[in-house]
Amino acid sequence: MPAIMASRREDPETARFGHILRDLRTRLGLTLNDVGLKTGIPRSTLSKIENDKMSLSYDKIVKISSALNVDISELFGGKHVPSPQEVRKPVFGRRVISRAGEGVMIDTDVYASLYVASDLLHKKVVPIVVDVKVKRIEDFGDFIRHGGEEFAYVLEGAIDFYTEFYTPSRLNVGDSIYFDSNIGHAYIAACDAPCRILSICSADSAEIMKTGDNPASQHDHIRVDKT
Repeated sequence: MPAIMASRREDPETARFGHILRDLRTRLGLTLNDVGLKTGIPRSTLSKIENDKMSLSYDKIVKISSALNVDISELFGGKHVPSPQEVRKPVFGRRVISRAGEGVMIDTDVYASLYVASDLLHKKVVPIVVDVKVKRIEDFGDFIRHGGEEFAYVLEGAIDFYTEFYTPSRLNVGDSIYFDSNIGHAYIAACDAPCRILSICSADSAEIMKTGDNPASQHDHIRVDKT
C-alpha cells in the first residue's frame, strides 16, 4: 500500500489556509473582531493565522468553520458544491477521485488521519485512512464520541478497539467493526508494525471533526496538510 504523504505540494495556485480564511471572512462581511467574538479566539491570533504566521490546533479550525458556517473542507481549499438543502432538490451524480496519498492530513500524537475525498462537500459519510500511533490506552486521553455510526476495517497491523462499555477487542488485518459512534471509543496500536485502518463515519464532516469528537482536538500541536 502506498505510504501516506503528509507534505504540502508546492502549487502556486493552491491557496494557503490563512488566505482562504481571509477571503471567506471578507466575502461574509465579517471583521476579525466579529470572528473573534464568535469563536473565542483573540483577534491577534486570528490575524497571525490569516497571515500564515501561526499554526493551528484542530479545535480552532473547527471553531472557525462553525463561525463562518462553512464546511470544514472549504477551509482546506475544497470546492463548494451546493448541498441538497441549498438547491432544494435532490443532487445526483456527484463524484470525486482521490489518488493514492491525496487528501487532508490531520496529524496528532495518537492518530495520523488522512481525510480522503476532501474536495467534495456535504458528504453523507466521511472516509478516513487512519494510522494509529498510540500503543497504550493510558496515553490516548479521553474517549472519542460523535454522532452517527462508524465502520472500521483493518488494513495493516493489529488494533485493540476500546469502548467505555465493553472489554477491548483485538482486530487483525481483514477484521472490521461497525458500531454506534456515540459510544466513547478508541483505536490502539497492538503491534510494533504500522497499524492502519479505514474508518467510515456516517455524519457530516464538520460533526466528525468538531471539538471533543476527534483526538486531534485534544492536542495543541497538529499539522494539517493538503496533499
